Amino acid sequence: MSDWLDEDEQRTWRSVLRMHAQLTAALAQALKTDSDMSISDYEVLAILSEAPDGVLRARDLRSELQWEKSRLAHHIRRMEQRGYVRRDACTDDLRAPLVCLTKTGLEVIRAAAPTHVARVRELFFSSLTPAQVLAVREAADTVLANIARHAADETTPRN
Repeated sequence: MSDWLDEDEQRTWRSVLRMHAQLTAALAQALKTDSDMSISDYEVLAILSEAPDGVLRARDLRSELQWEKSRLAHHIRRMEQRGYVRRDACTDDLRAPLVCLTKTGLEVIRAAAPTHVARVRELFFSSLTPAQVLAVREAADTVLANIARHAADETTPRN
């Protein structure tokens, strides 16, 4: 059995969880209102728009999003129906489809991005000093590196 979080750790952890949940909810609502798009659509389109030629293997997209395989498959199917993406066969690995940003998808993300970025600035960055922005980034990078180390340790074979 592990020790409980101390009072300061508990307050910090709960604040981080509340901030994430409330920020995500506010940004999701704003995207729906401003662009009639889900935050999940925005995430997929943003990642694809930054990929070379707007194309990623489905497994790489899934890894970037941290989604389950079935969630990505269902979501991509819905996005295909709206004309935002298409799936192509990967010539290197027929089991690994490619997810490709369409012209419509690119137009949609380009139209939504300025308003979304303004909301991110309004809800997140405008309340922080430059020193706080740096501290948040450094803290996030440190935690992400720690998670990566733990994941690597868990996949390393033990003798």
